Amino acid sequence: MILIVDSGSTKSDWIAIDKNGNQLMEKVRTKGLNPEILNEDKLKKIIKKTPELKTNRKEVSHVFFYGAGCGTERGKITVHAVLQEVFINAFVKVEEDTMAAVYGTISHETEAAVVCILGTGSNCSYFDGKQLHQRVQSLGYIIMDDAAGNYYGKELIRDYYFNHMPEDIKVSFGSKYNLEADYIKYNIYKKPNPNAYLANFAEFMFLNKDSEYIVELIKKGIRLFAKNMIMQYKDVLDSVPVHFAGSIAYFSQDQIKEVAKEMGFIAGNFERRPIEGLVAFHTKHL
Repeated sequence: MILIVDSGSTKSDWIAIDKNGNQLMEKVRTKGLNPEILNEDKLKKIIKKTPELKTNRKEVSHVFFYGAGCGTERGKITVHAVLQEVFINAFVKVEEDTMAAVYGTISHETEAAVVCILGTGSNCSYFDGKQLHQRVQSLGYIIMDDAAGNYYGKELIRDYYFNHMPEDIKVSFGSKYNLEADYIKYNIYKKPNPNAYLANFAEFMFLNKDSEYIVELIKKGIRLFAKNMIMQYKDVLDSVPVHFAGSIAYFSQDQIKEVAKEMGFIAGNFERRPIEGLVAFHTKHL
């Protein structure tokens, strides 16, 4: 049994295949396994409390894990140690989530492209057809993550409290969520995964895209992301597409394409969940 895992900060998708690429069971979803947010004990607990993974753990021969928080050597080592302890008979390989986005969005295996992730967090890299190049190291959701779910959640809450929302949007936002100050602060400062908590508010944007305020909010975040991240690769933008992975990107395609025209880059493919591309890639290389 071969496990392929696409893990963000909010959720992880697990697919089990055999050496011919046949899926062995239904896709399993767990909480996100980000080593920058969760310690080893919490990571192990999430995996071990999932019945399908616990029952079959000795039958697993390979684990290919692509995860948020695995762009550093420390993050890779942490996740590798956890997976090796759980899946004791398996060969384990850990890569950053950007590689999942690469394999899930490029049109052919050696295509060069700038590849972006806009999900709970955000990231951007250049794949030259063989290797991944990253010019900005992510410092996480407090300092970076422009145009990510947690960025938009924070912006929505700020606009609500600073009275920058149109009245109808403010009423709708206030009726959908618990926006008491103490409750918000408790979730941000006391509970685990504050980035995922903030990202939950982003759904509101896509339920209210008929609002000019919402459309402009989305474009504001995309422009910031493009300025700070995509434009790091302006030396190649004339010759390669910019692909996007993640739910925020998938539901913001129209706004991304508008910003691409404004800022002079080519919006390429959009993939909500890269896991299917990962399965195809690993089936070909088993």
